[in-house]
Amino acid sequence: MKQSIVFSPTLREVPSDADIKSHQLLLRAGFIRQNASGIYSFLPLGNKVLQKVANIVREEMNNAGAMEMLMPALQAQELWEESGRWDNFGPELMRLRDRHGRGFALGATHEEVVTSVVRDELKSYKKLPITLYQIQSKFRDEKRPRFGLLRGREFLMKDAYSFHASQESLDEVYDRLFTAYSNVFRRCGLNFRAVVADSGAMGGKDTHEFMVLSEIGEDTIAFSTESDYAANIEMAPVVTVYEQTDEKMDEVQKVSTPNQKTIDEVIDYLNLPIEKSIKSIIFKADEEFVLVLARGDHEINDIKLKNYLGAHSVELATKEEVKELMNCEVGSLGPIGVKPDLMILADNAVQGIVNGCCGANEEGYHYINVTVNRDYTVKEFVDLRFIQEGDPSPDGNGVIQFAKGIEVGHVFKLGTKYSESMNATFLDENGKSNPIIMGCYGIGVSRTLAAIVEQFNDEKGIVWPKNLAPFDVHVITVNTKNDEQVQLSEDIYKMLKENGHDVLVDDRNERVGVKFADADLFGIPVRIVVGKRAPEGIVELKTRDGQYSKEVEISNLMNELNMLK
Repeated sequence: MKQSIVFSPTLREVPSDADIKSHQLLLRAGFIRQNASGIYSFLPLGNKVLQKVANIVREEMNNAGAMEMLMPALQAQELWEESGRWDNFGPELMRLRDRHGRGFALGATHEEVVTSVVRDELKSYKKLPITLYQIQSKFRDEKRPRFGLLRGREFLMKDAYSFHASQESLDEVYDRLFTAYSNVFRRCGLNFRAVVADSGAMGGKDTHEFMVLSEIGEDTIAFSTESDYAANIEMAPVVTVYEQTDEKMDEVQKVSTPNQKTIDEVIDYLNLPIEKSIKSIIFKADEEFVLVLARGDHEINDIKLKNYLGAHSVELATKEEVKELMNCEVGSLGPIGVKPDLMILADNAVQGIVNGCCGANEEGYHYINVTVNRDYTVKEFVDLRFIQEGDPSPDGNGVIQFAKGIEVGHVFKLGTKYSESMNATFLDENGKSNPIIMGCYGIGVSRTLAAIVEQFNDEKGIVWPKNLAPFDVHVITVNTKNDEQVQLSEDIYKMLKENGHDVLVDDRNERVGVKFADADLFGIPVRIVVGKRAPEGIVELKTRDGQYSKEVEISNLMNELNMLK
């Protein structure tokens, strides 16, 4: 294809609103353009790469036995009401009404639609299992769209759904699709980890996220230094065992701590190690309050708390709620002398604190020499804190380290969450009606494209992996007014096309510096420069990654290209 007719307007300056590399480079290279906040058009070169990523996903899904379909983006409100998500999905669900006042949602996900399709058509265990998928735009009204394609309001996604008569069948397909996802991201050349994750609003259990390692990632991955264990920091269990020492328990005392609000301020004032401090936090779980205790150097993990309580939502109580409940300020909270109907939970680490300090539920005062079971009681000790670097790995191998990651895929075992609420049942071999068991599997296709750019770039532009680049070879005619250079470029183009290469020829009447700058931005893996040695039949062959550069005779060009594969 001639570059003079390609619509890919490049930018010399970094856009002021683009904070990360992928956003900057995809805009500068003319692969995408923003239409509104979090909404982008994929220009021709960007769309070519997007379709290559989508085709890798499609090939691996097909190889795993899934069948592609296409569902509507416009979804009836009644379906979401059947599942119970119309009211609790949140403001990210884009809702609208037609001219008749009927409610609809723009598809943020398709569990309801696909469940209704299968429910209406599949009645017998003989038709199970089945796995269906689509590649389609999704819509979510993000509060803060940012990072270009990584957090948008419209994005391309592959979503798949499996339907089963037994848990064993679900486990088998889950493992198969887990492998398919690993294949997808390996074929994209990505450095990634599959991590244990939380299912969030999707429901279900036994879920993994596929995270591309990147410093700009919004999620923190906890991984072992000695094994392949990895988990989202929200889900990594703490396996450290805490036991009380035989330290002599001193008499509890109430001491003045004027103007000492934070844990750090209190322990400095009292000259105590932070491991001796107990922080007390009021959470609101659904509509019930709970007092949660943690060691001063630990942070409470609200996901673990929510899962332990089986709550729909968990959030910090407001200052006003704390004042009304405890008659003190947040910085003075403690477990001694609280109302008997207030549930107290504690992280396991608190169990090992002897002669600790905590708030006295009175402004400007704390207790010292506090020990559990003597001075206060808790309902239960539970793993409620975030894992920390240096903690033992939950699998018993090595210790934990952290890395940042970009989520590009997520697989869930949904169980019967949707089939029960939407009455999707099948008859088993005994003629008994049972809810269909489901799995759900998503890949952010456009998000994966951005993650690829985050890992494959340099100071000049994008450096695409060979199988994902918009073209295989970029032929650059240095001087389009030189007939010999133009003719040789056309001959090379024809030869490459005949040998199965997808070729872009820069035939523009531009300065050579502009051509090279655009070529660097585009990131096409192989570049052939037709310049002053064209009369001799010699061109420069070089790779975008800078690993290869050589002058080559035309008669030997195909051999050299084949060696670069």
